[in-house]
Amino acid sequence: MSSLLEELERRENAARERVEQLREQIADLTRRLEAEEGRVSRLVITRETVEEILGEAVGLVERLPDEAPGVDFVDVAADGPPSPLGVVTVPQWRPGMKVAVLPQAYRDAVEILVDAGQAMRAGQVAVAMGLPDEAAKREGLRSKLKRLVERGWAREQGPGLFTVTEPVAREVTGQGRQTGT
Repeated sequence: MSSLLEELERRENAARERVEQLREQIADLTRRLEAEEGRVSRLVITRETVEEILGEAVGLVERLPDEAPGVDFVDVAADGPPSPLGVVTVPQWRPGMKVAVLPQAYRDAVEILVDAGQAMRAGQVAVAMGLPDEAAKREGLRSKLKRLVERGWAREQGPGLFTVTEPVAREVTGQGRQTGT
């Protein structure tokens, strides 16, 4: 009988060792997966940014007037020094500036925030834009929202809560227009 109990104990200990080895493998795989997901997220953001810059640069070059030969840049924002690439992706907001000066993704984000009438998280804005609820998409959009904050189009009410500024909301909704006398 004691040999049966000893055999059961031996098997139990062997099973516990296998369970521990599997837990260590899972922990290692989890760390590796998180590192790769972070790498994918950064690459997606980088690719989207490069596509955005190159796409806008092509559009700006196509809109150059014929009488501007040798122009090395186009000052889209007419605010501050021009971009050497010919692109100011998100110009500094100033009174009277229309949301149409923004690249489409930024324009969509501003319009969604205006329509919401309250602060939203990047994930909520992404879903409203029809993007998949993925970490890479949220991070890319969060970067865009922070850029809008830096340039005066939006503000961050709290960590990760974005809303447009009052003047931008008035301009987008048409309430910023003055009636003639």
